[in-house]
Amino acid sequence: MTADRNERRAPLGLRRGLAPALGVVPLAVLAACGGGDPGAATSLTWYTIPDNGGQAEVAAACSESSEGAYTIETASLPSDADAQREQLIRRLAANDASIDIMSLDPPFVPEFAEAGFIADIPDELAETFTDDVFDAAVESATWKDELVAAPMWTNTQLLWYRTSVAEEAGLDLESGPVTWEQVIDAAEETGTTISVQANRYEGYTVWINALIEGAGGQVLENPEAEPEDLELGLDGDAAAEAAAVIRQAVDAGVVGPSVSTSTEEESLALFQREGSGFMVNWPYVYEAFNGAVESGALDEAFLDDLGWTTYPRTVEGEEAAPPFGGGAVGVGAFSENGDLALEAVECLVSPESQKLLWQVNGVPAATRSVYDDEEIQEQYPAADAIRESMELSRPRPLTPYYGEVSQSLQRTFHPPGEVDPDRTPQEAADLIQGVLAKEDLL
Repeated sequence: MTADRNERRAPLGLRRGLAPALGVVPLAVLAACGGGDPGAATSLTWYTIPDNGGQAEVAAACSESSEGAYTIETASLPSDADAQREQLIRRLAANDASIDIMSLDPPFVPEFAEAGFIADIPDELAETFTDDVFDAAVESATWKDELVAAPMWTNTQLLWYRTSVAEEAGLDLESGPVTWEQVIDAAEETGTTISVQANRYEGYTVWINALIEGAGGQVLENPEAEPEDLELGLDGDAAAEAAAVIRQAVDAGVVGPSVSTSTEEESLALFQREGSGFMVNWPYVYEAFNGAVESGALDEAFLDDLGWTTYPRTVEGEEAAPPFGGGAVGVGAFSENGDLALEAVECLVSPESQKLLWQVNGVPAATRSVYDDEEIQEQYPAADAIRESMELSRPRPLTPYYGEVSQSLQRTFHPPGEVDPDRTPQEAADLIQGVLAKEDLL
């Protein structure tokens, strides 16, 4: 999918006029969220993942809409996902009652739920929190068949490309997802690059997991099991196919010389250079492209040549399995204001709040209906592609031992140039089992 000139210019104008546009949204939030007892405001603390101010704007709108029942104060967690997890766990392990509400990275939800750190969600609210929400978002907020957090925003990766390069290679990206092999061949044929994330960090796990899921496999077959009973899915064809894609991309010389240290930002920079062809990355890059053009750092001809489509298939014949990301909101198990916090969460994750968060932070909504909003469609011309990708997306392993699993994958699959389809997946399985058995260290 590509954007015409008018579609691409819309976000620039919207950003310049963002304040008046958002001035309308809190009123919509007001209408969507209930009232309270004036004069009895209780202060709730919401620990948030660092962003562009979107969560604070939503908190302010919901505080206003409560009509004095509560006010929500935000407290920012560290920028690194692992540091966010550590800070919350340290506080909750000490029964910290100051955590009324917390934003959670989806892979860590099972760990918090298993430890009893998240308050229960009543059935009637669970129905509200999951109404019209993407399956992957609901799955990621569920532990042992119980919804334990409220999906608030989502994220998925798209294949971004230069239409001129795809045309030169004869690669049809308009008719449906292509395979990684086709993209690699196209880049090799045209002498262009593919931007991926393969530094030894969480972003590499995102790629590895998407490749395995896209080949019809799973890293963990029974993620809810105890460590000694966990069954790994790394000894089959799917994991070997995933490893083969990584090795093929490196051997073809199309992923750039710094692939072993590439993150989302390095990928973005590589894709904006001359000689690039393709990139897998999150939708925030669209705002980055427009910002670069607006500042003069990038020629507008770049946007004229920009296209996007669904994440590549790992193998022919299997559905693509784009990465799932996002954020959910839970109530602290030790909060002294649990009922009021749940009432506040109902407002925080309402479709109106999700729209406001998308417009401020650039993170897509968890609720499908938000994608039909005219302002969202105008500001984010990739919205339909994101929605289609979300329907296919697959979460990373949902286990309380996610940290051990993810770091083991990163260690054994890194550097990408040494990945061996016949050896690396089994090494990852052995390390995961060894770490969980406390026989190996990461």
